[in-house]
Amino acid sequence: VCISNKSPWVCLTCSSVHCGRYVNGHAKKHYEDAQIPMTNHKKTEKQEKVQHTVCMDCSSYSTYCYRCDDFVVNDTKLGLVQKVREHLQNLENSAFTSDRHRKRKLLENSSLNSKLLKVNGSTTALCATGLRNLGNTCFMNAILQSLSNIQQFCCYFKELPAVELRNGKTAGRRTYHTRSQGDNNVSLVEEFRKTLCALWQGSQTAFSPESLFYVVWKIMPNFRGYQQQDAHEFMRYLLDHLHLELQGGFNGVSRSVILQENSNLSASNKCCINGASTVVTAIFGGILQNEVNCLICGTESRKFDPFLDLSLDIPSQFRNKRSKNQESGPMCTLRDCLRSFTDLEELDETELYMCHKCKKKQKSTKKFWIQKLPKVLCLHLKRFHWTAYLRNKVDTYVEFPLRGLDMKCYLLEPENSGPESCLYDLVAVVVHHGSGVGSGHYTAYAAHEGRWFHFNDSTVTLTDEETVGKAKAYILFYVERQARPGADKL
Repeated sequence: VCISNKSPWVCLTCSSVHCGRYVNGHAKKHYEDAQIPMTNHKKTEKQEKVQHTVCMDCSSYSTYCYRCDDFVVNDTKLGLVQKVREHLQNLENSAFTSDRHRKRKLLENSSLNSKLLKVNGSTTALCATGLRNLGNTCFMNAILQSLSNIQQFCCYFKELPAVELRNGKTAGRRTYHTRSQGDNNVSLVEEFRKTLCALWQGSQTAFSPESLFYVVWKIMPNFRGYQQQDAHEFMRYLLDHLHLELQGGFNGVSRSVILQENSNLSASNKCCINGASTVVTAIFGGILQNEVNCLICGTESRKFDPFLDLSLDIPSQFRNKRSKNQESGPMCTLRDCLRSFTDLEELDETELYMCHKCKKKQKSTKKFWIQKLPKVLCLHLKRFHWTAYLRNKVDTYVEFPLRGLDMKCYLLEPENSGPESCLYDLVAVVVHHGSGVGSGHYTAYAAHEGRWFHFNDSTVTLTDEETVGKAKAYILFYVERQARPGADKL
């Protein structure tokens, strides 16, 4: 009807194919049209069976029931749903075989490839792959696309040996998880690796991260269900769980051993969070010095805290800028947010410091210094604030540099750093569109091989630096600039 090839859903009653709930919803209309005769007269048992309520996504093979309004994992006693799934897989495999030669010729002919890119102008990115929305999973998609463009981090996972979780007659076939299988032998690292490998392979068909989402449901109960979640919270949980799993042995191989053997990651990275160092802490890990001074006796207390990202407040003087007239004042910059984070502040009455010399809680000041900068600096802007019973969003635009973010003035010992070791270049931005944390939509901008892309679930488009710079950033990923010989002469 809408001539769309996105998210095709096949009705398991009559085999007609319509676009699914993430496009124009014609599969739902097909279900509703089938319900109309039922309201006119009493339903018989035969008519009850003919209702077109169950569909299957032809891409991810997940099954959806419109009466339950949810994805389902049940099958018939004869396993008819699984038979349809296997039939679709066979069709896809045969189509893939015939299509493989055509794709190979297309990739080999670089001049043709560049011509196609030029024809599409700044609209379609041929080499980038989108991620299907599984039901308000844009928060996950935006983080995955951002991490996939952090080369050192992404390459580490892609180079890990594949771990086969299946055996017997299913070995060698495409993995398909259903939530009814109850697998205990799940690996977040393995599904994360598979997802990263599926991106940037030149496929124009969006990849469905359903297997990864299944593992997320299994090991991160906070993210079960299909409601909107906070992208920053998901990123923290994802990195923490990847870090924990990489520390332990998996399939007889210790991931920390692989990390130590990886020549790209220096053994001097001593920033550890919850145990041994992994690729997560080696790339995202930094160290803060928390300095607290008692205002009564002057006693100073220092504590070192490891971090994977820094959460920055948007200074209060910039928060209420909504109208055009208000926007004409001084613009909030990322430097303002960093300065607010690191500047000396007096703790309020609710945060009194327990002074060991005074033996009681006293008024005090606090200041943060960065003792060690990470290879990838992740900055989270606190756009959501609780006021009474509501969580409001700070919609202020924060200006941020695309190149040359200088972190030297925030360092504890800046004199020990090299001339370019404190400079960072932007590689990805996560943006939240909408007013509330439990609603709205997440997209991401990321740089790949010198070009900027906009990732909006299954849709990926080429964009430019000017558009990226205008985004109301929620999470910013900066990569440490590598010192190049003779760079100062340029």
